Amino acid sequence: MSNYHVYGLGAALVDTEIEVSDQDLQTLKLEKGLMTLADREQQQQLLGQLEDHLIAAKRASGGSAANTVIAASYFGSKTFYSCKVAADDNGDFYLNDLDSAGVDYHRTLQRESGDTGKCLVMITPDAERTMVTYLGISETLSSVELHPEAIAAADYLYLEGYLVTSPTGRAAAIEASRIAKANGTKVAISLSDPGIVQYFHDGLLEMIGEGVDLLFCNQDEATSFTKADSLDAAAKQLKQYANCFAITLGAEGALVFDGNETVKVTSSPVKAIDTNGAGDMFAGAFLYAITHGHDFTYAATLANRAAGTVVSQFGPRLKAEQHQVILQEPVAV
Repeated sequence: MSNYHVYGLGAALVDTEIEVSDQDLQTLKLEKGLMTLADREQQQQLLGQLEDHLIAAKRASGGSAANTVIAASYFGSKTFYSCKVAADDNGDFYLNDLDSAGVDYHRTLQRESGDTGKCLVMITPDAERTMVTYLGISETLSSVELHPEAIAAADYLYLEGYLVTSPTGRAAAIEASRIAKANGTKVAISLSDPGIVQYFHDGLLEMIGEGVDLLFCNQDEATSFTKADSLDAAAKQLKQYANCFAITLGAEGALVFDGNETVKVTSSPVKAIDTNGAGDMFAGAFLYAITHGHDFTYAATLANRAAGTVVSQFGPRLKAEQHQVILQEPVAV
């Protein structure tokens, strides 16, 4: 078994991005900035209502943890991703995309009939993303899709918080964490979305268990999860749940804690047009850096730059060559 820098576990979703207005979201009765789960018919109905809107990005393989693992791979990490796709065209597309990104996966699993998950990402003029997700077969992601040997061979297990919405997915995350801790693999988790924190708080606590090695979140997720009234208070309380953490602060950069010291790392100003995937990219660049001998300040500086690049264009991912450009730029810390 090869060694991996990052083993990810999460949903397999094929993304479609559409530009919308705030009025569109009000008409569709969608809460801006959050992820909403839908069934196939609801999502198809929504697509029908938006059929005259501009598609901002081509079809792309996604899912929060997948975006992170693919980014880490393009930066230079050896990665593995566990997910569940159906025996359909989108499933073929998804696995081919993982192959193209150099991400390993459980190739011997039998694919079932059904629908590979889809995510409709709506982008408003202020660059905020609002998502409607049909999980499809990802809703039945379970411990069957885990690859225990690959988890044991990884530096980090990375879990997306969205797994909490599926009972079998949550159980798979808990089992993956157990395997990781038994084999000296560190566990990282992302809180993923303010709505997830709001509606699945107890489930997230169950996934975190006695604590994780590294936690990713944004400021809203941090304060909501800890029920704190300020960023500083939230940062202090997060230490109950994680040995280390990184809190993204949008244009203001990030607040990181490496287990000893808390540092605010600023970012360069960018013109944001699409914030979809910003947190995922941050985590991918950060995990690449800390698994390649860099400290948290360097990791956050690199991650801020990568996230800044992703929000300045449509889509949650960068082209392969863009990662190398980011790496080649000097990082002042």
